[in-house]
Amino acid sequence: MKGEARDRLLARIRERQGKPREPQPLEIEAVRSHLAAHPRNPGPRDQFDDLTRFRERALTLASTLEEVETLEGVPRAVARYLAERHLGTRAVCWPELAALDWPGSGLDVEARSARGDDLVGITGAFCAVAETGTLVTLTGRHTPSTLSLLPETHMAVVRASRVVRSMEDAWALVRETGGMPRAVNFISGPSRTADIEQTVTLGAHGPYRVHIILLAA
Repeated sequence: MKGEARDRLLARIRERQGKPREPQPLEIEAVRSHLAAHPRNPGPRDQFDDLTRFRERALTLASTLEEVETLEGVPRAVARYLAERHLGTRAVCWPELAALDWPGSGLDVEARSARGDDLVGITGAFCAVAETGTLVTLTGRHTPSTLSLLPETHMAVVRASRVVRSMEDAWALVRETGGMPRAVNFISGPSRTADIEQTVTLGAHGPYRVHIILLAA
């Protein structure tokens, strides 16, 4: 749901409750106080290096992973991955990645939301969780969720500095944004289901390939 539509929906709910359409300062402060007073949920107790654990967990979840030094190296990494798997040279990406030199690596990449016939979606990531090997994305006008949901192959660029230890740390980062995204998506490897005869099938409800490009700089 787009932010404007969500705001209108919430405003109508508030009106039915006999409240002003917009939250009042006292209400906002009450929510902030509640969040500040709420204890953190338990996190991992064992000691581990965040990046090492993230790599291990991501691979366990059937994601694949490559590390590159700079953002400029991302097109070459994408081209290499697609060529090795014979996945063509076309893709769609988030606007924040549009300025990269995709043609220089022989790729035809458009910055737009994904459609049903797009096979490869390239996104960034808000952060990643070392504890579970999970990618976290916030959906919005410039970060459409279609790119990580519709194409058969989802490739995500994650900065090493955005790998946090636990899910609680990821939520803390979300709160620091000061706003409410359309949605928070947690991506733990390719889509999978075992609904039919308890046989695990990849790609039933989303991509059956998730490739993480871990960016050092």
